[in-house]
Amino acid sequence: MELILNPPHSEWARLCERPADDNAPVRARVEAILERVRTQGDQALRDLSREIDGIPLETLEVSEAEFAEAEAQVSEAVKAAIEAAEAHIRAFHEAQRPAPVTLETAPGVRCYQKAVPIQRVGLYIPGGTAPLFSTVLMLAVPAKVAGCPELILCSPVSRTTGRIAPEVLYAARRCGVTRVFKAGGAQAIAAMAYGTESIPKVDKIFGPGNQYVTTAKQLLGGKTVAIDMPAGPSEVMVLADESARPDFVAADLLSQAEHGPDSQVMLVCDSEALARGIMQEVERQLAALPRSELATRALSHSRALVFPDRETRTAFANAYAAEHLILQVERPWETADRITAAGSVFVGPWSPESAGDYASGTNHTLPTSGWARAYSGVNLDSYLRKITYQELSRDGLEGLAGTITTLAEAEGLRAHAAAVNIRLRHD
Repeated sequence: MELILNPPHSEWARLCERPADDNAPVRARVEAILERVRTQGDQALRDLSREIDGIPLETLEVSEAEFAEAEAQVSEAVKAAIEAAEAHIRAFHEAQRPAPVTLETAPGVRCYQKAVPIQRVGLYIPGGTAPLFSTVLMLAVPAKVAGCPELILCSPVSRTTGRIAPEVLYAARRCGVTRVFKAGGAQAIAAMAYGTESIPKVDKIFGPGNQYVTTAKQLLGGKTVAIDMPAGPSEVMVLADESARPDFVAADLLSQAEHGPDSQVMLVCDSEALARGIMQEVERQLAALPRSELATRALSHSRALVFPDRETRTAFANAYAAEHLILQVERPWETADRITAAGSVFVGPWSPESAGDYASGTNHTLPTSGWARAYSGVNLDSYLRKITYQELSRDGLEGLAGTITTLAEAEGLRAHAAAVNIRLRHD
């Protein structure tokens, strides 16, 4: 990690930059994949699986026999943990149900708003270096709570087994996913966006992924299909002061660094001595990690920054807008109340980021790369649309007529005014 002492505000924009590869070749590759899937459908998915992963796929959809086999392979301990996490996630998202809004804004003018679920959602579950079956819970549980009728899930198969991880299939079945398909990467996103002979076209795509998945979502989002949010590699920021335990902070930093080489971790603290102590603890814990090579690469573009006063540390945290923000400081809620940009905030020394990743109940699908300044993480509203209704009586329309026609004529839209006036000429 790079140690930086009290950098001036003029340097903050540079220090908030995320690691980025040259995206031009990735974009070109993804565009080619999208076009193949759009024009060739299932055949493109089979060909790409063989070309990219070396895996021939006989069938794309997971069969009942494969679900049964997967359930038998998952340990009872993991099943119990999935059940407990699901209960917490379900409870928190059920509490987010929006109430209908009904109001008479003027005599005889009744306005109403209600939430309706998105009809068919696509869930992408990464495979890569680790099968993220916890993401099945984070995406499928709120979709079911929202009442979405169809949940389509895509996930890559293992290069060693040629199957989707059994924990992913078990979690999908438990959470009520409608259909599961063996497809990963940009081609999976394309399949759910365009539809193929086997994979239905969905209304909105959810889920994290590597740079190919992210690029595919960005290229298709808003044009071909809705997406949950812009997102990139995982990241965490820890705010720490002299009250923090260096071993706790180091463990939190490493919990994100082990995600992959393009992850970024940021330490913001109040003294150089504390920063160096935490960095030493990071090195000590790193040596014992099975994924130490990936974490080491992530740490190579990560930073430790020292600011002497709390206000500046908080201001920098808001400028960075971290996916995960951990507060290991005295009076943490005072700092939390000043946070205006973060995906999810973990308050106090006993709130590790891994609690939110798995089982506390909040959602771990969060905006990265500074998008937390404008986007929320996945929540129940992500799966709902709000429809408004209005009903006017004749008296209600008469009461609004002058306002409507004056505004319409001022905008030069005489047909709008006529739609009111023609009604008022009739009993």
